[in-house]
Amino acid sequence: MVEKVGIVIHLAKSGRLIVKATTANIRVGAVLIDSNGRRVAKVAEVFGQVKEPYLSCIPISDRVKKLEGKEVYLSAEGGKRE
Repeated sequence: MVEKVGIVIHLAKSGRLIVKATTANIRVGAVLIDSNGRRVAKVAEVFGQVKEPYLSCIPISDRVKKLEGKEVYLSAEGGKRE
């Protein structure tokens, strides 16, 4: 079962992907995947409101521009808070 994490809203000047999360249960270090199951980013920072935070993610993929506006999911590796 793949859990939706949120939507990539833009690529920051720092080179990180900013994701508008739809869940508050994401940990720093969690690996995010795209709809095809490819690893695309690793969560570096969680900020903003507790219920609907933003995630600052370090890209793993070189296709970061194509990710803007796309949904990302939690990798099977985990990364969910208990």
